[in-house]
Amino acid sequence: MTVSRTICLGFLAVITLGTILLMLPISTSDGSWNNIVVALFTSTSAVCVTGLSVVDPGTYFSFWGQLFIALLVQIGGLGYMTTTTFLILLIGRRFDLRQKMAIQQALDRPGMHGSAQVIRSIIATTLIFEITGIFLLLPAFVPQYGWSQGLWLAIFHSVNSWNNAGFSLFKDNLIGYQTSVLVVFTVTGLIIFGGIGYQVILEMYLWVRDRILKQKTNLVLSLDFKVATSTTLILLFIGTVAFFCIEFRNPETFGQLGLGGQLLVAWFQSVTPRTAGFNTIDIGKMTTAGLFITIALMFIGASPGGTGGGIKTTTLRVLTSCTKAILQGKEEVLLYDRSIAISLILKAVGVLVASVATVILSTVMISLTDPELDFIQILFEVVSAFATVGLSTGITSTISTAAKLIIIITMYIGRVGVLLLMSAILGDPRPSRIHYPEENLLVG
Repeated sequence: MTVSRTICLGFLAVITLGTILLMLPISTSDGSWNNIVVALFTSTSAVCVTGLSVVDPGTYFSFWGQLFIALLVQIGGLGYMTTTTFLILLIGRRFDLRQKMAIQQALDRPGMHGSAQVIRSIIATTLIFEITGIFLLLPAFVPQYGWSQGLWLAIFHSVNSWNNAGFSLFKDNLIGYQTSVLVVFTVTGLIIFGGIGYQVILEMYLWVRDRILKQKTNLVLSLDFKVATSTTLILLFIGTVAFFCIEFRNPETFGQLGLGGQLLVAWFQSVTPRTAGFNTIDIGKMTTAGLFITIALMFIGASPGGTGGGIKTTTLRVLTSCTKAILQGKEEVLLYDRSIAISLILKAVGVLVASVATVILSTVMISLTDPELDFIQILFEVVSAFATVGLSTGITSTISTAAKLIIIITMYIGRVGVLLLMSAILGDPRPSRIHYPEENLLVG
């Protein structure tokens, strides 16, 4: 039982438990046993923090069903190893070397030192942001739904926003709040900070604290921080401008709104593909260009160590830096005056190739099972599932059972990671002392 197998099987165990809970009569609003495919799809989508759903969670599930979904989203966002390690610390037990190695691999940390403190920091950060989100959303929901229902709506949407899932208890998702500044910036703020990574948030906190207290410390921001924050800001700016320019004349999405409303919707649409499935417009009525931009943003996803999916911002920057180095005729890849190790470049290439292969395979299979669907709709659904986004053009509930099972597998692969899943299947690589001679090859 390798570390990668422990993580993959752990996610499967949580998905299985969630499926059983969502099948119980107490989980459905009509008190009947739930359909196993609906329960499995919803449980997988929640644990994989995706947000795709074949039913309306707000009306199909009872309060207990909605609570189970929120708990599964929380576990999925934290990660299986983070959750189990926190429970071990909670009961006062110490975890062994294997668990430290699992934490290192699950969180993509450079070392195993201070694993317990990292887990405590992650839990504390999660609680702080989610509770803050709850209090900010209360003024938007309580006046309309009352204290009890408004509080539950605030809790559910805050948990889903922070964990970059897209489950909503409203039939139209968040379209009814598309011009609400409070809801838009609260949800997008939680999505951004949840997806940017815990290490980045910690460094940001230390930097702000030192500036406020005017402490003269030699705090050096890590390369992860610089790459994650700069890439996130660039993608958010490009996405906002692109969506505004493409969709502002579309009467089905932006056209009926004023300038302020259009900017709010463009901003929200730029944030939500990275990688939360909330939407303030009807995705199915976007232009083809808008859908392709959304697919690109979904495929890139969030940053390592966060609650989002996709190939990650760091992978994008490594690959673009490789391209830049080739164009400039350089033999080393640089990022912020730091040389990138060849092992990281190979990992980035592996992530890209495996991710593209997964998307292509899933798209082809669904095209065979549901040939009546448009290609753009299938591609959009597959990328949304793989990148654990949760956005949909509206076909999720209408696709065949076989296509739903393909989407379930795609969501699982996207959450655990293609390379981690292959490592779990093939086992840990064995070191070799054999070195083969080099030879030139025509490329490009």
